[in-house]
Amino acid sequence: MAEIAAATVVKLRKMSGQGMMDCKKALAEAHGDMDKAMEILRKKGLATLAKRAERETSEGAVVSWQNAGGNEAALATLCCETDFVAKSDDFLHLARDIRDYIGSAAGDQGADSVLQTILAGKTFQEVLTEVVSRTGEKMQVGDYVKFRIEGTGLIGTYVHFNHKVGSMVLIGTSDAKVAQAPSLKQAASDIAMHITASKPLALDVASLDPEVIAREREIYAAQVQNKPPEVVNRIVEGKMKKFYSDYCLLEQPFVKDDSKTVQQVLAEAAKQAGGQASVRQFVRFEVG
Repeated sequence: MAEIAAATVVKLRKMSGQGMMDCKKALAEAHGDMDKAMEILRKKGLATLAKRAERETSEGAVVSWQNAGGNEAALATLCCETDFVAKSDDFLHLARDIRDYIGSAAGDQGADSVLQTILAGKTFQEVLTEVVSRTGEKMQVGDYVKFRIEGTGLIGTYVHFNHKVGSMVLIGTSDAKVAQAPSLKQAASDIAMHITASKPLALDVASLDPEVIAREREIYAAQVQNKPPEVVNRIVEGKMKKFYSDYCLLEQPFVKDDSKTVQQVLAEAAKQAGGQASVRQFVRFEVG
């Protein structure tokens, strides 16, 4: 076939972001057809994904999004294999792109909801595959959750400065005025930061898996099994109280003032706003 013009190669490179040699090979294979060449490059990305399917994606970033009205927010993890790629321009641009996709995703959870979302004629899966074909490294959406306020309330989000961990909390309020109060907005932001730092397992004691509670009781009882039953019970209850304080969000000492629990901090903020507030749900994501 005729030699592929350098201008055509450059045009494909600008469209795809691929290297010059990869673009030239794709155009040669496509006999100069630009659309077919783009498809060849995308397939190359899919082939890379398939080839590296078993590779771990332990690096990446936590990404958050919130709409202008504040009644919807989303949190997701975008994962890759190495820290080197996680700091590359390709990955950083993809992390910016995924914010728009998680904002537009119809589903409330699950990576597929993001991957199948279409913006500007492309699914996020297609956008991701194009980046994979450039970097040669596996990438994937690890986690995704969207919160939507029903009734009155607000959503607090926090992503740590290293973008490796982030959290989101939905707080219900007694009325819209309370939700808009500065004290509640600050509390929502602070509690999201607290969740990021303190890694709670559940909202409260009632939300803990009964199997987890039973397992912890067995462990603590085994540690003092030679003592009288009444002593064992007293020690176990004391240790369980500490366990709840360590792992139940509302029972945890607040990271910015450990003389108060998270529950007390929220109650004080709501009282200052002239109403009531309660945590309805939260999520915490981490990569690495």
